[in-house]
Amino acid sequence: MLTKPKNTTQLGFFITFEDQLNHEHPLFQLANHIRWQVFEDAFSKHYSATQGKPAKSIRLMVSLLILKQLRNLSDESIVEQWSENAYYQYFGGEQIFRPEQPCVATELVEFRKRIGTEGVELIFKESIRINGKDSNDDTLSGDTTVQEKNITYPTDDKLYKKIIDKCLIIAEKEQIELRQSYKYTIKKLSIIQRLRRNKGGDLKARKASKKIKIIAGRLVRELERKLSATALNKHSIDLALFTKVLAQKRSDSNKIYSLHEPHVKCYTKGKEHKKFEFGSKVSILVTQKTGVIVGALNFNDTLHDSKTLPDAIAQYERLTGKQAKDIFLDRGYRGPKKINQTNLHTPKPNPNITKTKRKNHRRRAAIEPTIGHLKHDYRMIRNYLKGAVGDEMNVMLSAAAMNFKRVMNLWVLSLKFFIEKICFVIIKIFCRLFGLMLKPTF
Repeated sequence: MLTKPKNTTQLGFFITFEDQLNHEHPLFQLANHIRWQVFEDAFSKHYSATQGKPAKSIRLMVSLLILKQLRNLSDESIVEQWSENAYYQYFGGEQIFRPEQPCVATELVEFRKRIGTEGVELIFKESIRINGKDSNDDTLSGDTTVQEKNITYPTDDKLYKKIIDKCLIIAEKEQIELRQSYKYTIKKLSIIQRLRRNKGGDLKARKASKKIKIIAGRLVRELERKLSATALNKHSIDLALFTKVLAQKRSDSNKIYSLHEPHVKCYTKGKEHKKFEFGSKVSILVTQKTGVIVGALNFNDTLHDSKTLPDAIAQYERLTGKQAKDIFLDRGYRGPKKINQTNLHTPKPNPNITKTKRKNHRRRAAIEPTIGHLKHDYRMIRNYLKGAVGDEMNVMLSAAAMNFKRVMNLWVLSLKFFIEKICFVIIKIFCRLFGLMLKPTF
């Protein structure tokens, strides 16, 4: 149910945030530049006008999503800090201070599910719009990276042990009496595996690993025999996943690396410190002159970099309403030279290359630190949101947060420059009045 609009005509006994807070603070300015009504109009269709409990305001929930990525916090942390920070509360639409949490952390999960990837893309679109003329550049830089998922480093033994644990949980839930639980057997085999580096321990550890796999397969088959038709249909997806994990080999494609995130893929980017990365591929498009992120798209397949460009260009056109003229890429994109009306440029030995084109290729390298900031400062280094949909949302929210932060930094720098200029003028006038021939040193 939609929340009722607040009556702001009658103020309380306390002074409002408008009178209390610093109007030059970047968050205060950002709150007044974002078009919140766009989100109200787009997301109100997801709520009932008459039924259910009144929901939290749409502006509050959207602001929490933005602040979460902007400050690199978890759902729990942003809800807790909101009750302590007056600027956060003003950003969320409050007029006076509220010493309480705005919502339960799990409500952010439900809100993300409610608005979906289309709603998150709308937030990303607003972050591009708020950068104004800086986002109008039609010459772009592109690159891909890997967004790692929040899973443990996958090994066969880990997967087999998880299958055994999940089989025991299913048997307990459906009240099935297994022939053996193998609880103490698995414990003994795990101890043997830990002694792999001891003398003669490698052969015993391999035998223990094989035994664990046999036990996992035995439990899966026993469940398939003893489950009723209704229960078998209920757990068919899990059992099929277990069977696939037990049957897969080292050289297989489309392997399962995690039971709770089966869509995760393995990527090798040639990094010396990290040979394999487990997650999804991300395509990033950035304006060459200003560095505004105008494209952020997630892919859950092991695609060649050039295959990601059609969808990335389509997203750019959808968000900005115009067509890219040139995109400068690295050699991983070798292949097509043109997509629709967009020219694709990859570096290659060319003695007749123009000075402008050489400069653009060098400028493309600026996207690398942008990706680094996206990962380390805006929560893209490890994705904690569930499923393939969570991958898409996290990428666009991270890109939106970085765009918002860019505008906030520009406001701070412009204010600093304005203050320094005024100080320079005052000191110059002071020097002339008193006949001092001193030059300012800053």
